[in-house]
Amino acid sequence: MVDPTAAMVFAAGFGTRMGELTRDRPKPLIKVAGRALLDHALDLTTAAGVKAVVNAHYKADMVAAHVKGRPDTELLIEQPDILDTGGGLKAALPRLGSAPVFTLNSDAIWAGPNPLDCLREAWRPEQMGALLLLVPLDRTVGYTRAGNFASDAQGHLTRSSSGMVYTGAQVLHTGGLAKITEASFSLNVLWDQMLPEQRLFGVEYPGYWADVGTPDGIGLAEKMLEQHADV
Repeated sequence: MVDPTAAMVFAAGFGTRMGELTRDRPKPLIKVAGRALLDHALDLTTAAGVKAVVNAHYKADMVAAHVKGRPDTELLIEQPDILDTGGGLKAALPRLGSAPVFTLNSDAIWAGPNPLDCLREAWRPEQMGALLLLVPLDRTVGYTRAGNFASDAQGHLTRSSSGMVYTGAQVLHTGGLAKITEASFSLNVLWDQMLPEQRLFGVEYPGYWADVGTPDGIGLAEKMLEQHADV
């Protein structure tokens, strides 16, 4: 079995929904429960025993200073243009290697087991192109949009607004990125390659997940951590 040894942590966004909070800092450095969002994510990669590659664009010098000294973390600055999730992952491949990789958004907070451990346990690299970690809407916090995916009994995914929510955590094979010629693109493009081949899978996260995309999300995430500390 091919086990992932590295994780891509996405931290390059502008954080526009955070309003004034991102005027003087990038969103990954906003604090939740006394720690930067980025540190919450990197604590997960460290605990899972994998190297992290963090991308940065907006106020990248601040992100660089923040991760300096973490021996298991590398920084990749996206300049002059921001590359979105797919383009950012493709640009990081020389540092991530050819094995399957985890990806993790830096604007989420988790109450429950390490999401990377959940993915590793369910990962079947021979049959899966990507395995997405999903959570039911009633176990999301600060999330105000529709669902993203529905799965069948075998875990095959289809897109569905009435389905579960993609948490921003996954493990995937990266070979299909070579077929995409654009520099900046979403990982949805890669998933669309896998969907008709039934190689896009999902697994349910057993805990709670907070989307920290707006200022209100900070307090909601902190309340979630307090209420579900024993999950």
